[in-house]
Amino acid sequence: MRFLHVQLQLPGWVEAALPAPEHVFASEEERMGLVVELARENVRKGTGGPFAAAVFDRRRGTLLAPGVNLVEPANCSAAHAEVVACMVAQQMVESYDLGGEGPPGYELVTSTEPCTMCLGAVLWSGVRRLVCGARREDAEALGFDEGPRPQDWVEELARRGIAVRREVLREEAAEVLREYARAGGTIYGPRDGPVPRQ
Repeated sequence: MRFLHVQLQLPGWVEAALPAPEHVFASEEERMGLVVELARENVRKGTGGPFAAAVFDRRRGTLLAPGVNLVEPANCSAAHAEVVACMVAQQMVESYDLGGEGPPGYELVTSTEPCTMCLGAVLWSGVRRLVCGARREDAEALGFDEGPRPQDWVEELARRGIAVRREVLREEAAEVLREYARAGGTIYGPRDGPVPRQ
């Protein structure tokens, strides 16, 4: 075959880092706590960038699918944590639409506000709620290029039926970004090569 098969796989440590499938995450803070810990472990284990996300069943409060940033290990610029989490969730429910008829409303919890690409992924995924930890400014302060984003992105998502909550455990999530930078992690973006630090 002329073209390679494209496959993304979560690092082996992710499964062991998760609670039992029936565990109920009673609050957005608890759900964000899991996501921040996944981002931290992704940095410490050297399996990707300082970002994580997860899709939760809002009705039950249970985890449907985790995701971590896999850009460097997968050599795939699209393998951001939000995209990975949505892809895994869609495979779990066997539907590309996480908001279609039948399934409960799903919530995407992400350690940092979505970049330009991930904002589109959120929009098309079907999730009905987005919960963010660190602000895009926290990532950009380290040199990450988050891309252009409309000023009214929160309102635009709301108009499309996606509620947004920001700054949940912001400081904890931002500290993971800083830890990654202190460790000399690659600060990458949409240009060829690392984005110069400011």
